[in-house]
Amino acid sequence: MFTGIVESVATVVSVSRSDDHARFGVRAPEILDGVGIGDSIAIEGVCLTVVATDGTEFEIEAVSETLSRTSLGGWEAGTKVNVERAMPASGRFDGHIVQGHVDGVGMVVDMLPEGEGRRLTVRPPGELLRYLVKKGSVTVSGVSLTIAALDAATFDIALIPHTLEVTTLGGLAPGALVNLEVDVLAKYVERLTQGTT
Repeated sequence: MFTGIVESVATVVSVSRSDDHARFGVRAPEILDGVGIGDSIAIEGVCLTVVATDGTEFEIEAVSETLSRTSLGGWEAGTKVNVERAMPASGRFDGHIVQGHVDGVGMVVDMLPEGEGRRLTVRPPGELLRYLVKKGSVTVSGVSLTIAALDAATFDIALIPHTLEVTTLGGLAPGALVNLEVDVLAKYVERLTQGTT
């Protein structure tokens, strides 16, 4: 489990692809202390498994299911990515419950200055809109955020300067694709109220 509090902006340093599989090398020396093979790590909001590490870089693999449902298929060497290690049982819960199970890929519609921060507008897949509420939580590219505004097709996030500095979100522009994970509590509520098993 994760919290959506990004620990590092890392760099993809190698990419190896086949028809239905990809292996990525990621440089993130500042967060690899204690990280070993088999550990879960969230990259751009996607829960992945460390398959190799040398203390400064680690490697992860993705199969066709992950590549088709997330932004990973577009990664190249040099791509900047948000990274968060799994939350330890003794850790502080600073964001919200993030599983690293991407629900869909959204598109950035606008990124406009707003005071000292910026206003990010995202168009999510239509089927995710029912899980979004104003002042509710959403994960965008692995970052726990609060929805500032919502309409029939898009949602807005008010990004503070700190978030722009310590995540990849500051580099987003219209047309960029972002991994989205809605609040899992909304999905459980929907399931319970539908009365299905």
